Amino acid sequence: MTAPVTPAPVTEAAPPPAPAAPKEPARSWADEVLYFVVVDRFADGDPTNNEKGDTKAPGTFHGGDLKGLTGKLDELSSLGVTALWVTPLLKQIPGFVTGAGFPDWGYHGYWADDFHALDERFGTEADFKALVDAAHARGIRVLLDVVYNHPGYNSRYLKEKPDWLRSEDKNTCGQDDLTSCVAGLPDFKTEVPEVAKYLLDAQLDWAKRSGVDGFRLDTVKHVAHDFWKEHRRRTRAEVSPDFFLLGELWGGDVESLAPYFTPDEMDAGFDFAFVGNTLGFLQGRGRAVAFDRYLQSRGKVTPGHHLAHFLSSHDVVGALHQLKGDMSLFRLAAALQLTTTGIPVIYYGEEVGRAGGDWPQNRSDMPWGKQAVKPGAGKKRDEALREYYKRLISIRRAHPSLSRGSHEALSTEGDVYVFQRKDAASGDTVVVAINRGKTRGAASVKWPEGWTGVAEVEDLLNGGRTKAGATLELALEPLSARILGRVP
Repeated sequence: MTAPVTPAPVTEAAPPPAPAAPKEPARSWADEVLYFVVVDRFADGDPTNNEKGDTKAPGTFHGGDLKGLTGKLDELSSLGVTALWVTPLLKQIPGFVTGAGFPDWGYHGYWADDFHALDERFGTEADFKALVDAAHARGIRVLLDVVYNHPGYNSRYLKEKPDWLRSEDKNTCGQDDLTSCVAGLPDFKTEVPEVAKYLLDAQLDWAKRSGVDGFRLDTVKHVAHDFWKEHRRRTRAEVSPDFFLLGELWGGDVESLAPYFTPDEMDAGFDFAFVGNTLGFLQGRGRAVAFDRYLQSRGKVTPGHHLAHFLSSHDVVGALHQLKGDMSLFRLAAALQLTTTGIPVIYYGEEVGRAGGDWPQNRSDMPWGKQAVKPGAGKKRDEALREYYKRLISIRRAHPSLSRGSHEALSTEGDVYVFQRKDAASGDTVVVAINRGKTRGAASVKWPEGWTGVAEVEDLLNGGRTKAGATLELALEPLSARILGRVP
C-alpha cells in the first residue's frame, strides 16, 4: 500500500548551487600497471562457499574468492599495482568435463551457465561490489573479464535457447573464426540481434551495478566487428564514456589489432609477440638490433590505443618456466617489460617466483609462504624478487617516459643493448641498458640531449651516480640491467 503524500512546506528559494569543482583528469591507461588474478587460485576469504573436493587436483575449485582477494588488496597496492583484472565471475556449469584427461571444473570462470548470476563459489554480488570499492579506495582500477562468444560445456542455454547456439552435438559448428566452436564449447550466434542484446544487457548490467572501470574481452576474433561496434557504443552511452576495453585477439600484435583499433571498437589489445621476442633475445637468439626493431614496431600502435604485454598468463607457458628457472634472465625480462611501451600485465604470483609451467600448472595456487592464506599457504615465494618488482614499478610510475615516451636505440652491439625513452611533454628522459651476456659488458653512447644541463644522473635500479660528459659510459655486470635517469 502506498503511503499518502504529505505536501512539502513552502520555503524560500534555495541559493544557486556553487559551481562544481573542475573534474580531475582521468589517469591515462598508458600509465597503468595491470595485475591479473585467477580468483579461485588467489586467496580464500570465505571457507563456507568452498566446493567440496580435492583442492590439490589441477581441475577442481581451490577456494579462492572475492572476499579473499579483497583482503589481500594491500599486497597489490604495496607492490605498486594500479589496475586489477579478475577472471569471469558468472555462475559456472554445475559439473565437470573430462576432455582434459582429468575432471575439470569451471574454476577459471570461462564456462558460464547463467549470465544473470554470480557463482556462489566466488562470492556474492555484495562481495563483488566490496572488492571494486576497496580497490578504488586504494587507487586501483578494476577490469572484469567477460565472455560473449560461448557459455560452458553442456550449458543450460543448449536446452533453454537451442536456436541461439551452434554446437558440436548438433553438428552446426562452422570452420571459420566466427562460427567455429572454440575448444568444443557451444558458440553463441552473436550475429543474431536477440542473442547479442541478451548478452550485452547482462554484462553491461554487471558493469553498472559493480562499478568496474572496464572489461577484458575474451575471444575477440570469434565475434563479429558489428557486435564490437555496438558494444562500444553501449558501454560509452550506458556505463561511462571512459569505460575501458582490453581485447584478447589470440596471437595479436600491432598489425592484427589495427582492424579493431581503427574503427575504435576497443582501447587496447594484448601483444602476444612480446614474450617470445623478449625471451628469445635474452636467451641469445638473434641480435639486439632485431629485438630493437620489434620494440620500435610497437610504437606504431593506432593513435589513442594501447598494447598490453605479458610474460605469463593462464593460457601460455610461464616465462620463468620457459627460462628453465633462470632467475637472472627472468629479472631482465621483467626489467624490459616495465621499461617499454604498452600496459605491463603481471600474472599473479610471477612477482614472487611462481614458475607457472605449462597448462594446468600455469594456473597453480598463489604462493603465500608463511602467511596463513589458503589455498597457497606454505608455498614458497621469493620475497627478493618481489622487492625487485616493487623497484621496477616505482621507477616506471615515477618516469612518464617509460610509459608514454618514444623509443630510440643507442647501442645494439654484442650482448649489451642500450635504448632511450623520452617523453616530450614532460621532458623526462631515461636510458635503459641490458647485458644478456654471461661476462661483463660495456657501452659508450652520446650523452642524451634530454639530459642537457644535468650535472649527473642516477642509476634508478641499482643506485650510484654518473657525472655528465660528452658520452655516457656504461659498465654492466653479467646478466644485469641498469636504468638511468635524472637525479630527483
